[in-house]
Amino acid sequence: MGRVTVRRQVLRIRADGGRTARPDSIAGEEPLELRVAGRSFVVTMRTPGHDVDLAFGFLVGEGIIGAGSDVLGIRYCAGTNEAGGQTHHQTYSQTYSVQTYNQTYNVLDITLAPTVPPPDASLQRAFYTSSSCGLCGKASIEGVRLRGRFTVDDDPLVLRPQVVLALPERLRAAQKVFASTGGLHAAGIADAAGNLLVVREDVGRHNAVDKVVGHAAREGALPLRGRMLVVSGRASFELTQKALLAGIPALVAVSAPSSLAVELAADAGMTLIGFVRGDSMNVYTGAHRVGAVPAVQSGPLP
Repeated sequence: MGRVTVRRQVLRIRADGGRTARPDSIAGEEPLELRVAGRSFVVTMRTPGHDVDLAFGFLVGEGIIGAGSDVLGIRYCAGTNEAGGQTHHQTYSQTYSVQTYNQTYNVLDITLAPTVPPPDASLQRAFYTSSSCGLCGKASIEGVRLRGRFTVDDDPLVLRPQVVLALPERLRAAQKVFASTGGLHAAGIADAAGNLLVVREDVGRHNAVDKVVGHAAREGALPLRGRMLVVSGRASFELTQKALLAGIPALVAVSAPSSLAVELAADAGMTLIGFVRGDSMNVYTGAHRVGAVPAVQSGPLP
């Protein structure tokens, strides 16, 4: 498997002129190509680990699948090793059992169930996806507005402000790799009580979201009704779309949303909360799900 972190020698320079050479941990970043039925579909830059979850989540986010059963199998493709020799592959059946061999980990071949239509050729990516901005280059914004299989406007989720405000710190506490590198985004799925059910890290914020959504898909948990998607950065249009396609009624972000993210959330009846920091947050859409904070009573106690 590729390396989640890499050790490198760095030179630390302080304001007083002091210099110290020491080893440091850096977040890993490597390409991953996803192939559908043997044909290249996309190449994304990601932090190695939970690659199968990433693949499932990406397919959900593109509207290609709506459940884990829509994928018949996934395998790491055979390739060549550093000496030029042929390596074997690793196979994931629909039961997601694993056979381990000497192999490369840069290409995943995905086999869809017979009842699932193959991706439209117009969606094929003939270029790299950066780990910072997600998928780019679609013909128009309308091309990104894929029709989802789930609705969220009728989701009865109720959010308590105190629970939402505690989520960023809980997410940060669960970021094991971030603690050593300081260079990864995180995404988590939380319930109404604020319990983080799954957390994933990646150099790409969209990859982190794909990994948690993909985990849910493999567990047969879609749609994620009554759940929140919590992200460590901003709420972009793409992340909002990924949440909606997974049937998540609320997106909680530490930073700001984009205007298109707000527009999409409003149209879909989704709750979008940003700038969740300290003791305050901004509710941009779906405020009906956020419970009122009891008023503070002044005067003597009864």
